[in-house]
Amino acid sequence: MSMRSSLLGRTLRRREWWLAAAAGLGALRIAQAEHLLLQPASDLRASLVQALRRGEPLVVMVSLEGCPFCVVARDHYLGPMYAEGRIELVQVDKRSRRPVLDFDGKPTTHDDLANRWAVRVAPTVLFFGRGGVEVAERLVGGYLPDFYAAYLDERLRQARAAVRGR
Repeated sequence: MSMRSSLLGRTLRRREWWLAAAAGLGALRIAQAEHLLLQPASDLRASLVQALRRGEPLVVMVSLEGCPFCVVARDHYLGPMYAEGRIELVQVDKRSRRPVLDFDGKPTTHDDLANRWAVRVAPTVLFFGRGGVEVAERLVGGYLPDFYAAYLDERLRQARAAVRGR
């Protein structure tokens, strides 16, 4: 093989690699754009009543726009559980001025709620029972995908036991 054909072969392989990488990034962007949408919190008191009627805690995911860990927590764990009817779930968005009624029925915003709850990391998942009281340890962050499901299941078990009086 001549030096010229060897260089041409490497150049084509590099070009193919870059094209494949660009195609992969494009697919990733499409997948991100198609991520699950959760119901944004609008009336926490009403959402809590609905959850408690089912003997479930109200699960609140505090998210942040553009947060890749939030996408994973929502799309791979919380969203599917919600879609299957296994949990009562709403989303609160940090830095959002979207209006919401708090557990006392008072108007506030998503960002104000996240600040009131002292949420500093996205995603943070909170579990609420009667009176809007947290009934399980918060699930903070989403950086341990191998263990996230186990941590979530354990928090849900704790929250359900508290709500059901066990």
